[in-house]
Amino acid sequence: MNLSKQIKRLREEAGFSQEELSEKIYVSRQTISNWENERSYPDIHNLLLLSVLFDVTLDELVKGDVETMKNVIRKDESDKHTMIMLISSLAAAISLGPAIKFFGDKGMWLSLILFLPGFWAAWKLEKYKKEKNIKTYKEIVTYMEGGDVEKVRRERSFGKDLLSKIVIVIAFAFVFLVIALLGLWGSGVF
Repeated sequence: MNLSKQIKRLREEAGFSQEELSEKIYVSRQTISNWENERSYPDIHNLLLLSVLFDVTLDELVKGDVETMKNVIRKDESDKHTMIMLISSLAAAISLGPAIKFFGDKGMWLSLILFLPGFWAAWKLEKYKKEKNIKTYKEIVTYMEGGDVEKVRRERSFGKDLLSKIVIVIAFAFVFLVIALLGLWGSGVF
């Protein structure tokens, strides 16, 4: 992306070392290095600090990168993994009843096998989001389009809260259980 080159160019034009720039915007020198080498992307707060420090507009700073970010956010790969996760979970839940009816307790293994692609897809989805800095990109695109960045941050931090994770797991388990029980009931096990 262009931002890494922009940061390096502007830093050198201003006569700052990575260490000096990091002190001015309150990040580590390694963070500056990561930005300049495209290993990570600054969040909206740091982009604003950089634009003020270098006296350039945010638009000039991220030239062309916003369109790339939008494409990354929309990437079909994430949709594919989401669908695999949902279909796998649904198939596992629905098959539980008939599998137990026809194969006894060993039928649970069939449902577990059907559930495994969903776990794989969830792992791939999280890996993709981390590699592509999706969380940071959403903040930047939201800001550039005049949206509510704080809302995006709240949505992002929701998943970090342990209690919210527990609630999500319990809700998912409840839905899975209801679907599985309906499958058992429909197959005549109950």
